[in-house]
Amino acid sequence: MKDEILKKVISLAKESGIALKREEIENLEITDFGLKQVERFGLQIVVYVNTSRVCAKELFLLPNQICPEHKHPPLPQLDYPGKEETFRCRYGEVYLYVPGEPTQNPYGKDKVPLDKLPYFTVWHEIVLKPGDQYTIPPDTLHWFIAGQKGAVVSEFSSTSYDEYDVFTDPQVVRSSMI
Repeated sequence: MKDEILKKVISLAKESGIALKREEIENLEITDFGLKQVERFGLQIVVYVNTSRVCAKELFLLPNQICPEHKHPPLPQLDYPGKEETFRCRYGEVYLYVPGEPTQNPYGKDKVPLDKLPYFTVWHEIVLKPGDQYTIPPDTLHWFIAGQKGAVVSEFSSTSYDEYDVFTDPQVVRSSMI
């Protein structure tokens, strides 16, 4: 499965014009969020930099792949207000869901399995196409799904502490396949 996912990510990178070095591909994070359905619930991540001040990542999403609902909470023990992140779409379309007036007939509604629907609570849809971007404040519930041909999204944020992300679905864990 890992090799199949890597081939798809390399293809998305080429289609989007994102150049990846061998080391970045070798260190690619492939996460299935512990749900064992990586092509439905998953995310492939290249971390360019994650320092005590900033973070930059490339997010690769397969067609209709979902990153489950979560938030980046404050971490008082680290004197950290939570991660603020900006998503900039580079390729494909990504449907981002945040708090606000629910969108009628959102793209992601029929893509979320019925047993997982209770764990998706924000339905204000923001469609990001290449060149579009959106900033998510700290401690804000959000989730996203790629469009039909997949998506590549650049993430620029404050320091990332992924291990502290809070997911709505109690079955989700921030685990990697590799």
